[in-house]
Amino acid sequence: MEKLWYGDTFKLGVLGGGQLGRMMIQSAMNYDIHIFAMDSSKSAPCGRLAYEFTEGDIQSYADVMAFGKDKDVLTVEIEHINVKALEDLESQGVKVFPQPHVLKLIQDKGLQKEFYKENGIPTAPYHLINSKSELQVHTNHLPFIQKIRKGGYDGKGVTMIKSISDFDTKAFDQPSLIEEKINFTKELSVLVARNESGEVKTFPVVECEFSEELNLVEFLFSPANISESIEQKATALAKDVIQKLNMVGLLAVELFLTKEGDLLVNEVAPRTHNSGHHTIECNFVSQFEQHLRAILGLPLGNTSIKTAGVMINLLGDQNHEGSAKYDGIESLMQMQGVYVHLYGKPKTKPNRKMGHVTITDIDIEQAKMKARKVQNLIKVFSV
Repeated sequence: MEKLWYGDTFKLGVLGGGQLGRMMIQSAMNYDIHIFAMDSSKSAPCGRLAYEFTEGDIQSYADVMAFGKDKDVLTVEIEHINVKALEDLESQGVKVFPQPHVLKLIQDKGLQKEFYKENGIPTAPYHLINSKSELQVHTNHLPFIQKIRKGGYDGKGVTMIKSISDFDTKAFDQPSLIEEKINFTKELSVLVARNESGEVKTFPVVECEFSEELNLVEFLFSPANISESIEQKATALAKDVIQKLNMVGLLAVELFLTKEGDLLVNEVAPRTHNSGHHTIECNFVSQFEQHLRAILGLPLGNTSIKTAGVMINLLGDQNHEGSAKYDGIESLMQMQGVYVHLYGKPKTKPNRKMGHVTITDIDIEQAKMKARKVQNLIKVFSV
C-alpha cells in the first residue's frame, strides 16, 4: 500500500524555525501535512505552530541526525545546515530536498560562482581571495563588492569597497569573493520549482527595490516592469539553473538586468524566499505550497498572477530593541487590499525582519501608491 503524504503516518521535517518555516506550516495545514520543526529556541516563529517542535542546533551533526532519522522527507528554511548529517541521512533512506549537494554548493558563495562559470550561466566577473591582504592585487577593479564565502545572510557579510582606504575600515579578513560592481537598471527575482519527476514551473518575474543602506529588499513589485522578451529570458535562465543543479524544491534566482539588456545571476537561494511572499495573496499557488508540492512529489500548481501586488518588509525600528509593539496595524486594517503578516517574534531589534505587508490592486501603479502610504503608517517599536 502506497504511503500517504498527509496525516499521522507521514513526517515532514523542517530544519530551521524562522518565518519561512512558519508560513510553510500555515500552507501545510490546508493539506493536513504534519510538519516537525527544529530550531534553537521554542520562541522561534515555528515554535508554537509546528505539529511537533524540537529544540536543537541545525549546524550540529548529532542534533540533525537525531532529528532527521525518523522523518520521511527533510527540507530546510535556511541553508546554513550541517550538510554531512544530511548526506548521511540521505544514504540511510531519508529523502532530503533540496539535496545535500545543492546545499553544500549554495553555502559557499565562491563555489556558487564557480558553478555558474563551469555551466555557462551568466554572472558578474569575480575573483576569489583568502584574506583582505590580497585586495591590494585588485585595486584596478575598484569599486567592487566583497562577499564572505560562508555564513552571510540578509545583507550581512556583504560590503562595498569603493577605495583603497576601505581595505582597512570595511573589508572582511576572511575567504571571500570580490565581484565587479554591475551598473544594472533593475534587480529581478524568479522563483522556480522542480519536483522529482522533473516537472518545472516558474512564477512570473518580480522586481526588487533595495535599500542601499540596509542591503535589504525595501519593496517588491509584481509583475515586474519589464518587456516580454526579458520575462522570457529570465524564466528560461531560472529553469536552466535549477535543472543544471538537478535540484528538487523551490529555488529563488536573483538577477541583475544590465543597461544593455543582459541578465546576470547574482545569487540563488534553495528555499522559499523573501521575494516570494506576495504569492500568498497575488498568485493562484503560493511559493510555500509550491515548495511542498515539489518536495512531496506532487503536481506543481498554477503560478499565474491573480492580482498585481507590492510587498513591504516590516523591519524593527533603528532606535528600538526589546518586546515588540506594532503601531498602525488598525489603520492598515481599514484599507482595502492590504494584508499584514506578523512573524510572531517576541523581540524586536534594529532592522530585524518582524513581518511583511502585501498590498494588492488591479493595477501595479495603484498598488505602488498605496504601498507608500502603508510604509508610513506602520512601525515596529519596543514596548
